[in-house]
Amino acid sequence: MGLTETDVVKDVQTPSFMIHYNEAGPADGHPVILIHGGGPGATGWSNYNPNIEPIAAPGLRVIAPDLPGWGDSSAVDWATYDQVDAVIELLDALGIERAAFVGNSMGGHTSLRLAIEHPDRVSHLITMGAPVQMKPILFGAADGPPEGLKVMGQTWRDYGPEQMKRLVEIMVYDKARFATPELCEQRSAAIARRPEHVANVVAHAPRAPITRWLDTSRLSEIKAPTLIIQGRDDRCVSAETAVFLGVNIPDSRAHIISRCGHWAQLEHADEFNRLVVDFVQHH
Repeated sequence: MGLTETDVVKDVQTPSFMIHYNEAGPADGHPVILIHGGGPGATGWSNYNPNIEPIAAPGLRVIAPDLPGWGDSSAVDWATYDQVDAVIELLDALGIERAAFVGNSMGGHTSLRLAIEHPDRVSHLITMGAPVQMKPILFGAADGPPEGLKVMGQTWRDYGPEQMKRLVEIMVYDKARFATPELCEQRSAAIARRPEHVANVVAHAPRAPITRWLDTSRLSEIKAPTLIIQGRDDRCVSAETAVFLGVNIPDSRAHIISRCGHWAQLEHADEFNRLVVDFVQHH
């Protein structure tokens, strides 16, 4: 692919934040907002660099922000910050009335809340490995958070090279292909540029990095057509979550990918890109 991060990087000032983002595609294309996950070192680019250009190619306007509290965007006060408010400020600053939202992990959780709390702003909803507080949990770990989330919590406090490698490896099914030194370095470099982001999360754990859990009883209120993409081998969010979301969101369909971990958009980028483009263009 031709695009590099420097080709697509932009910044915008909202009432509360400076938000760093990547943008590709025509300004008049239907907006597709790619919301990254909540792990240490996550950014719009590190989460979605194989997806931005292919999704924009058929004429969609693709925007992948660093949410405030991550990457090169503003630091936040976790006592008052809410990701949903930040995304609404971003839409308003960019003059976007409605957009398709694509969210991985925490970004999926944020997108679900957006579809419930601001239905007029969401044209399509696509999630990958979105955590929700299910009751009962049928197949998840019985001793607390899944293995991947435990490693993520450890990495917020120790983000040295070995621990970062451990985090990236647990996020994917095929470690040899996708837990690359380059990806580990991308995430480590993001932390090195803005270490205050990590310090702020640690200081406000366990509230951070998800600010407010969605009310699962409201999933039936979601009106946007919804595509749930889930790695069968996800060690952060059990594949049963896709079934739970699929049976509770009225206009939904679930796509479960085998040999796939928590980052479907990276491990199965071509399939993921086709699914997203087809869904946004034809639903």
